[in-house]
Amino acid sequence: MFVDIAKIHLKAGNGGDGAVSFHREKYVAAGGPDGGDGGKGGDIIFVADKNLSTLADFRYKRKYIAESGEKGKAGRGSGKKAPDLIVRVPEGTLIKDAETGRIIADISDSTPTVIAKGGNGGWGNTHFATATRQVPRFAKRGAEGEELDVTLELKLLADVGLIGFPNVGKSTLISVVSEAKPKIANFHFTTLTPVLGVVRMGEGSSFVMADIPGLIEGASEGIGLGHEFLRHVERCRLLIHVIDVSGSEGRDPIEDFEKINHELSVYSEELSGRPQIIAANKCDLCDDEQINRIRVYFEDKGYPFFPIMAAIGEGTAPLINFVASELQKLPPVKRFEAEPKPMKDYSKPKTRTFNIRICDGVYIVENAPWLLDIMNDINPEDYESLQYFERVLRSSGIIDALKNSGIHEGDTVSVYDVEFNYVE
Repeated sequence: MFVDIAKIHLKAGNGGDGAVSFHREKYVAAGGPDGGDGGKGGDIIFVADKNLSTLADFRYKRKYIAESGEKGKAGRGSGKKAPDLIVRVPEGTLIKDAETGRIIADISDSTPTVIAKGGNGGWGNTHFATATRQVPRFAKRGAEGEELDVTLELKLLADVGLIGFPNVGKSTLISVVSEAKPKIANFHFTTLTPVLGVVRMGEGSSFVMADIPGLIEGASEGIGLGHEFLRHVERCRLLIHVIDVSGSEGRDPIEDFEKINHELSVYSEELSGRPQIIAANKCDLCDDEQINRIRVYFEDKGYPFFPIMAAIGEGTAPLINFVASELQKLPPVKRFEAEPKPMKDYSKPKTRTFNIRICDGVYIVENAPWLLDIMNDINPEDYESLQYFERVLRSSGIIDALKNSGIHEGDTVSVYDVEFNYVE
């Protein structure tokens, strides 16, 4: 079964916890802290696989969880980084945030793309030794890996799309001009899945053609199969509109053309503006007068018109040569740009949970998972970013809570992986 939409859950690996350890050696009275850092959690990385053509595998496996990093070790030993989890998808797969619809990535080439980042490993107690705190008995926990639900949406990568009503000869045409071998029969909806074929124009020259099935009147509203497959036309640089010039099924080819174009415009105004070439098929079933009448209609509207008999390959060579020449003038296959993640406004006063714990003179802010999002947005090297961080701490009540806990100027505050001296 052809599957071109799937929803899955991703959970990147957590960072390993830092170690609390002290150096022990004979004749060394106070070896000091030597707890190592935890390892980074595994990322979830998506990679395009040319051997895949559908998202069917994601119907059966819907949760993808990466491994967590190893805990830190004694002797300043760092925990191992967890392996990344590789998820393979067909070329042309869009990854969207399931909640907002935001485009996270367009997996359309061989470049691996990190979709969910693993958490950083926690610091061992080695990092927390100071002149006044020589025996730190605490370490950092590893950070949580990113977790999100995503929707996978396959949009075929094709230079040319074949569109038109069922049974006008699209499958026959693609089977004649390319290496594709679709199922062909004389009834509607023989083609139940999009078919890709490579059209070779000689050594080092080729383009990809797609037979888009199921486009009929009302397709944009879910009638027939067109609603499922209109998305696959979006990347096509050029469209070949196949019509039954003979009207062998009792339909007017001009009306068919206008109906399909209406569906394209309803689905996407941008799509309706793509260049189209008219392939007038089944010319052997009508006379020259009928062909010329239809030719005049389309040429008056500026559409290139090619009479063909796809079943025997008649007229297909001029059509394909013209298509190849037009593709050289057009921009490459459309890529969808990733949309930036919206910044959350943490400055608004809201009740948020957190705890203040004092350990060896350090004021530790913990049990505040909402702070993790802020930590990912903060750049410690940027003054304005630090000012923003301070405003969040004040508006959330953390500064007041620290004062109530007895903090004094110069005391150390620890917020996940960030430590700073408290200043009034």
